[in-house]
Amino acid sequence: MANIKEIRDRIDSVNQTRKITNAMYLISSTKLRKAKKMLSETEPFFYASQDMIKSVAMHLPDGVDNIFLETRGDIPEEKKKRGYIIITDDKGLAGSYNHNVVRTVEESIAAFKGEWKLFVIGEIGRYHFNSQNIEIEEFFSFTPQNPTLHRARKIAAEILDYYYERKIDEFYIVFTTMKGVTSEARFEKLLPLDIIEDVRKEAPPAGMMLEEFRMDPSPSAVLDNIVPNYITGFIYGALVESFCSAHNSRMMAMDSANKNADKMLGTLTRNYNTQRQAMITQEITEVVSGAKALKRAKEIKARKMAEAQNK
Repeated sequence: MANIKEIRDRIDSVNQTRKITNAMYLISSTKLRKAKKMLSETEPFFYASQDMIKSVAMHLPDGVDNIFLETRGDIPEEKKKRGYIIITDDKGLAGSYNHNVVRTVEESIAAFKGEWKLFVIGEIGRYHFNSQNIEIEEFFSFTPQNPTLHRARKIAAEILDYYYERKIDEFYIVFTTMKGVTSEARFEKLLPLDIIEDVRKEAPPAGMMLEEFRMDPSPSAVLDNIVPNYITGFIYGALVESFCSAHNSRMMAMDSANKNADKMLGTLTRNYNTQRQAMITQEITEVVSGAKALKRAKEIKARKMAEAQNK
């Protein structure tokens, strides 16, 4: 069993670590409130963009030639080129947050028979794939913390260039969303836009009158304008969701660490008190034993002196 000094040093070490985890918990809880506010402000824009895409798709005339109307479903899977946009964090200590994203990507890559490229956001993702000797096509060097529309536009512009030039046939985005107090990795198709194909396949309800919808200068030009904005909005929403989820995961991880530290401190304190009481008992026993021995020695000395005087 450890001695008192070792236990006291261990208690001091746990207390110092607990101060750090508690500070990280408070920081993450503050940033989480900010992230939730950003998320609530993002959702109306995203849903409005989605509704606009649906309205345009519903009123598109036949024969419109546009790259965003391509499904690329005629390409065999083994010849398809797929791009993965991967959103991780710059730091760990967030539970399984980063691991879930990376695992989702690796499972998809393992099941996909065609060619693929990685587009990574966040240092954890870059470090992981580099350590596995997996080539990264594009690493976006800005931090995933405090996402902005400017960063989303830069990512969207890069992605769309690959799509326009047919270097990539389909894009998927892997990010994390909050589900109650937990977080889960999401795997969403970004391009081609299934939402357009789904709307065009749906027949309008019987008797439904479509409103007059004029597209200037042309339906194709309208698509070229609103789809990149939709892609930008989707990526921005994914960045905000991930930012929110990262701090939620870190806050939960730090809360768990604080609780574990409290349990450890309780156990160490009990061991310390037990050891200290044992040491005190031993010292008392030694003092009492010493006092008894001294008393006995005095009694023997006194008896010998009395015997000597009687002689």
